[in-house]
Formats: sequence, structure tokens, C-alpha cells
Amino acid sequence: MSISKGIALITGSAQGIGRGIALRLAQDGYDIALNEIPSNHSQLREVADDIEKSGRKALVFPADVTLEEQVKGMVQEVTKELGGLDVMVANAGVIQLSPLISTELKDWEHIMNTNARGTFLCYKYAAEQMIKQGRGGRIVGASSLSGKMGHPLLSAYCASKFAVRGLTQSAGNDEHLLYHLNCSESSNRLSAGTRASRYHC
Repeated sequence: MSISKGIALITGSAQGIGRGIALRLAQDGYDIALNEIPSNHSQLREVADDIEKSGRKALVFPADVTLEEQVKGMVQEVTKELGGLDVMVANAGVIQLSPLISTELKDWEHIMNTNARGTFLCYKYAAEQMIKQGRGGRIVGASSLSGKMGHPLLSAYCASKFAVRGLTQSAGNDEHLLYHLNCSESSNRLSAGTRASRYHC
């Protein structure tokens, strides 16, 4: 096993874009902390196995990104088990197609809690850890083009991605976070592998 470039934590990495990001970062020399909601633990383990076959270390950290104590605990566990945190990719997200008038409040809250609140919590606790370490780091959020323009049937989803974009731009101007935060703006139609390449740190 070659020397690690650092430790990367990717939320929502059991499948799709998150899985692609994790595999790409492992290929680029990072040890990987994989996250997904607890019910997807078996899928997460499969991704970890794939990464370990490539010669990099991979551990799983099931947690719900909408719950503050779980996000805080996840970052602490990653730091304890892998020796720190150098890259946080706040990728976990949900989407639902629905006209505004048919969108239930519970669905709105689920989307906003996962996509916006979850990203905020990941940013906050990753930034705290990176500042504590004093060796820099990178924090990446998943905004997509839906964070720049509205799309039909995606009012809640677009609102959540606009929130991610605004959060990233604002927090990135905090004096102690300069050069730490970035936000992806790739099209939702790109493949997982293509999207993953945009997260190369």
C-alpha cells in the first residue's frame, strides 16, 4: 500500500455519485471513510471491499446526516479510526418530483433537512476538525445546476440546492475557512464516474 494522501469522508457513498466519488478519491491515493444511512450498511460494506481491493484503506461509518449528534460522532470516529480528516464531501441528498401544490410539508422538510441541514452539519463539524488539526483540508458540497436555476417539478429540491450554494459561498468567506470550501455545479445528467472526477482534491 502506498503512502496515503490523506483521509476523505464521503456522505451518501453506498451507491451512485457518492460511490463514484469514493472510488475516484481512493484511486487518487486517499484512505476513505464511507457514510450512508444505517439501513444501507450492506451496500456500504460492498463499496469498502472494492476500495480495499485497490490497495487503500476504507472504513464504514453509518449515520443520518440530518441528526447533529450523529454527524458530530461520525467525524469524531473517522478522526479516531483513520487519524484525521482532510477531505469532506457532503454528497448525501434526496430528490422528489412534485408540483409545488402537491408537495406535502413532510416531503419539503425531508428534502431540506437532508440536502441543506445535512450539508450544514457536515461543513460545521468537518471544519472544526480541520481547523483543530492545523493542516488544512477541503470541504465540498453537492449543489448541481439545480442550485443555480429552477426546474419544473423540483421546487423543494432546487430550494435545497440553492441553500447549499449560498451556504458554501458565505462560509467560504469566513476568515478561518478561506480556501477550504468548494461546491460542485455539475449537471445532474452526468454519470457517477464523470461527477466523481470533478471532486478530485
